[in-house]
Amino acid sequence: MAQGIPEEVMMNAALIKELADVAKDMALLQGVLMRTQETPNSSELVSHAPFTLFPSPVPKAVFVQALAVQTHYNTLMDKISRDTEFLQEALESTIAVDDFTAKLFRIHQQILKEGRSQSIVLGLNRSDFMLDQRDGQTASLKQIEINTIAASFGGLSSRTPDLHRLILKVAGRLEESQRILDNNPAAGLAGGIAKAWELYGSERAVVVFLVEESQRNIFDHRYIENELWKRNIRTIRRRFEEVSKTASLDENKRLFVDGQEVAVVYFRNGYMPQNYTSEQSWDTRLLMERSRAVKCPDIGTHLAGTKKVQQVLARPGVLEKFFPDQPQVVEQIRATFAGLYTLDMGPEGDATVQMALAAPDKFVLKPQREGGGNNIYGSEICQVLEGMKDSSERTAYILMDKIHPTPVHNYLLRRDAPLKVSSCLSELGVFGAYVRQGEDMVMNECVGHLLRTKSAEHSDGGVAAGVAVLDNPLLV
Repeated sequence: MAQGIPEEVMMNAALIKELADVAKDMALLQGVLMRTQETPNSSELVSHAPFTLFPSPVPKAVFVQALAVQTHYNTLMDKISRDTEFLQEALESTIAVDDFTAKLFRIHQQILKEGRSQSIVLGLNRSDFMLDQRDGQTASLKQIEINTIAASFGGLSSRTPDLHRLILKVAGRLEESQRILDNNPAAGLAGGIAKAWELYGSERAVVVFLVEESQRNIFDHRYIENELWKRNIRTIRRRFEEVSKTASLDENKRLFVDGQEVAVVYFRNGYMPQNYTSEQSWDTRLLMERSRAVKCPDIGTHLAGTKKVQQVLARPGVLEKFFPDQPQVVEQIRATFAGLYTLDMGPEGDATVQMALAAPDKFVLKPQREGGGNNIYGSEICQVLEGMKDSSERTAYILMDKIHPTPVHNYLLRRDAPLKVSSCLSELGVFGAYVRQGEDMVMNECVGHLLRTKSAEHSDGGVAAGVAVLDNPLLV
């Protein structure tokens, strides 16, 4: 394992078996958990979440770079969410062909027409990066995407440092165990929610976790909930259907659910089309957006995290619009951009199509979707683009340069999966939390990190999709 766990440790079969047995037991003890069934009443049926046996090496310089740029990304997302003209222009071609994004945008327009009811904005996001390293060059940090809604695994990634420290100690790697960084995104994310709740100004008001019908990743939520309860902030969990039945606004646009005033709505649902099972679900989203409750994210921030906005930001001069007279901030953000290309109708989009068809293995085709497992690679890019290259349907996608990280070897521990060494690729996530009241940014922090690792044979897919596993960076 390059600059990480020595080869003699990785290849010692007896030691690996012992470490894996210890690791699985300790994952349960440490609370690195997921449900084993996707049913609402199966919380007693749990297993350890998937994770790597060893931490993966990450160059210290790029890790520090990723953490340092996060507060600038927080500021950028907030500025975009408030720039009506920019969002309109950036998403114009996309909303013409992508029904999901169009429905979100219509809610945004309705809120602008009525006037925002809440001056407090809460953002909890996660920027995802990979290390691009080719032809022996130094690894460079490249952003894959930014998640502005339901950014997950802040809870479980708060539990994995102690797990890997113990595994390394059992393996006789005490020095490496001391290099595992403290990490508690759960506390930082809860801190953002708590600040918004405090500014809302009602001690009796609750925080609503808007959740899916079935949730294997419930423990990730629970760690954040627990941090809020430590601060004596009441939380309730509700699904769209439940909110639809019991939610109401009073004459001051205060939101009530089951008769309880709501200070903050924390969306852990609502990021995919299938989350909206009926028009009633869309009506419920609009009701919450119209209310005085703080939304995380509000509809503008949700739209700011779309892939199309990511692509438009890479155009020359766009970042300067948001950071006038701050060239160093522009430089820090732009340094993390991969190549991003429009598929809008016209000569520029036509050139992108031809570029992708000529060398599909160099690119990733990305739709306006969250949740993992949506991207298109290799020969499939040709199949998809050939079918829509002359149609406006292509504007629902963007094209991005494919990142080339250096594989490392590790063991991926999944429930009931064989124990074998795999060639692996990692993705670094950095959590940000910010709170703005009116024009004043009262909180803007980087609150932790997440490392996810998958077998190099998989092109796409996260932990929830059953492809990636939880990991920790071992800085080198």
